[in-house]
Parts: sequence; C-alpha cells; structure tokens
Amino acid sequence: MTRDEMIVALQSGVCRVQFTKVNGEFRDMQCTLNQVVIPSEHAPSSDKVIKENLEVIRVYDTIAQGWRSFKVDSVKEFSTPLEVKA
Repeated sequence: MTRDEMIVALQSGVCRVQFTKVNGEFRDMQCTLNQVVIPSEHAPSSDKVIKENLEVIRVYDTIAQGWRSFKVDSVKEFSTPLEVKA
C-alpha cells in the first residue's frame, strides 16, 4: 500500500497499523486522520505549520488519544477502515 493510499484510508476512518518503531519495538495502533473521529480539543490547528516528511505519516491514535507518527517503510500490516458517518 502506498503512502497516499494509507492517507486516503486514514481520512475515511480508523485504521489498524502494525509497524516497527525506530527503537525496534513492535507497535499495533488504531489511528485516523478523519476530523469526525478526532476530538475537537485535539484537532489540528490551522495556524500551526508542520513540515511534511514524505517518509512519515502523522496520525491521531484513538486509543492513546494523542498524535503519533509512523514511518511508511516500517509498516508490517495496514487494515483499511469502515467508513465513518458524520
């Protein structure tokens, strides 16, 4: 799955991403980029500029309730979401 395909899936709902962290640990994360799912207090601020790194995807972790990121090339398994209804 490409980076762009992952982003589209994350924007449509909560996905399960299994990957190896930089320190070698395995991580199983449920995450999203869907604004309906992200609590308003955690919504991205439009005045904050974050430099985009094409090797990394920044996501909202629905279990830890915070922003996390993962390297695209470290993904072992990516499960696409069920569509979230607004």
